[in-house]
Amino acid sequence: MVKKTKVYLDGRLVGFHDSPLELINGIKDLRRHGQLDTLINIGFKEDTNEVYINTGAGRLQRPVLTMKDGKVLLNQEHINQIQNYKLKFDDLLKKGLVEYIDADEEDNLYIAIDLEHVTKEHTHLELEPGAIYSLVTSLTPFVEHDMATKALHGAKMYKQGIGFIGPNHYLRTDTEYYNLYYPQKQLVKTKISDIINVDERPIIQNFVVAIIPYFGFNTQDAIVLNKGCVQRGLGRASYYRTYTEREVTYPDGQKEIFSIPNETVKGFLGLEAYKVIGEDSLPEAESYVDRDTVLISKIAPPRFMDSLPTLGLVEEKYEDKSFFIKRNTEGYIDRVYISSSGSEKLLKVKVRTERQPENGDKFSSKHGQKGVVGLLAEETDMPVSTRGIIPDLLLNPTSISSRMTIGDLLEIMSGKVACLRGKEVDGTPFSSEPLDSIKKSLIEQGFRPDGYETFYDGTTGMLIKGEIYVGVIAYRRLYHLVKNKLQARSRGPVQLLTRQPTEGKEKEGGLKFGEMESDCLVGYGAAMLLNEKLVEDSDKVCLPVCNDCGIVAVDDKLQGKLYCPCCNGFNVLEVSMPYSFKLFLDELKSIAIYPKIKIKDLA
Repeated sequence: MVKKTKVYLDGRLVGFHDSPLELINGIKDLRRHGQLDTLINIGFKEDTNEVYINTGAGRLQRPVLTMKDGKVLLNQEHINQIQNYKLKFDDLLKKGLVEYIDADEEDNLYIAIDLEHVTKEHTHLELEPGAIYSLVTSLTPFVEHDMATKALHGAKMYKQGIGFIGPNHYLRTDTEYYNLYYPQKQLVKTKISDIINVDERPIIQNFVVAIIPYFGFNTQDAIVLNKGCVQRGLGRASYYRTYTEREVTYPDGQKEIFSIPNETVKGFLGLEAYKVIGEDSLPEAESYVDRDTVLISKIAPPRFMDSLPTLGLVEEKYEDKSFFIKRNTEGYIDRVYISSSGSEKLLKVKVRTERQPENGDKFSSKHGQKGVVGLLAEETDMPVSTRGIIPDLLLNPTSISSRMTIGDLLEIMSGKVACLRGKEVDGTPFSSEPLDSIKKSLIEQGFRPDGYETFYDGTTGMLIKGEIYVGVIAYRRLYHLVKNKLQARSRGPVQLLTRQPTEGKEKEGGLKFGEMESDCLVGYGAAMLLNEKLVEDSDKVCLPVCNDCGIVAVDDKLQGKLYCPCCNGFNVLEVSMPYSFKLFLDELKSIAIYPKIKIKDLA
């Protein structure tokens, strides 16, 4: 008995069919002859004997050229008509010369990468081999030589790169953004990057990279930067933060005012705190502002007024409502914008902070070779080639072998060739400049064809045994800056209810110490450190506890004695505990549960 094939339409079972291949071929023929929508796809799962017909939105599709008996249906006559604007892309779809396929249908196809590899078994031909990748992934040169996960990582970090936001950034009031000082054009590019004009909004700088370990400072993901290059502007950027305040009008007609407070105003901070505020009560451009300096000075009327019935007057005591910048955003006032929101005056102040590369900042190549700065090495201590070239960045050799980003090596070599030629190198996936041509150019310029060079140790001046792979590659500085993530505290504000440190960097909070962190300390046998972190440094409190009843005793400050409210006894001992535990005892008492603390002498 032949088992019938299940047929699903957009994931819903609609029936059964005896001949799935006839059904699939019939639907494809109708689609190619324009009798069905060109965006319908059909796939066959042979292992489960199921046919899937997809018509819904949200499917990722790509165009491929159709073939029959090993020949492409698109011929020279069609190409001439396209060049003469007699045929459009939609016409190719209606004629069945081009098809949109999705993931389900692609499983049953045999697609040739180019005409050279076409055989009679192939069913389709790639319209453009680079179209296999997404728009962002196809911007990575030689990406077909990278491991798939690293190609995805490289694409994902495009949106994290610091670059040139646009020529109108002086007029923009984004909440926060970065601007790279010296962005550069790519030396190794793809055709897609030219199509979408990536170089008009560059986010990269071309680094001279040498693949060599450096005293353990670039172990695994870490990288070493040349401090001299950083001082000359490599990777330097500005961080802009815009703060917004308005003169709020209250329902009773009173309103807040942008003004410098005087001594009579409640909460006056002293004249030194308002030093960046000008005579017009607005912040002055290019003034330095920090956490102790008022950025926007504002006074607000009291919500309740004290009447003076004898004189028939009302006295208003204004309150200081000045605004300060956030932590780690100290810098210079870049722009001040004044506008109105309805009847209220609106003030926006943009603060500019310089961000130089430092230990902990993150850099990445296009191939997902990301790493944090492990050391800013002195230029005199960096390895130097026999030609006098000092690298900008040192990459550990294990970064290549473990991540298998061969495209990274090819871009380094191609970037070297681009510098020697004075012309960009094409790194388009599947149609890039041949490796033999790149090697030939290196030989013509007097370099080794494999990209290796001899180096001297900058610290000793001795010749380094073995050759070092060196070249030029595009690197991005990512917005993951250590200065924006830095958080530490020894003491500070606590929560009113639990008396534990507040949470969050802006609130000067402590670092969260959760279950997984405590399990680590237990596993290492550091139980006393666990007690220190969760009790001593958190919410330790000493409370009197009745040794007989086991409940928290009363500390009578007026009579100067401790006694138990339950048994009225005086057998009371001081016990250290977390305040959150004391709070837990109070909550148990509130629901009529008698919590009893048994005290033992540990000595």
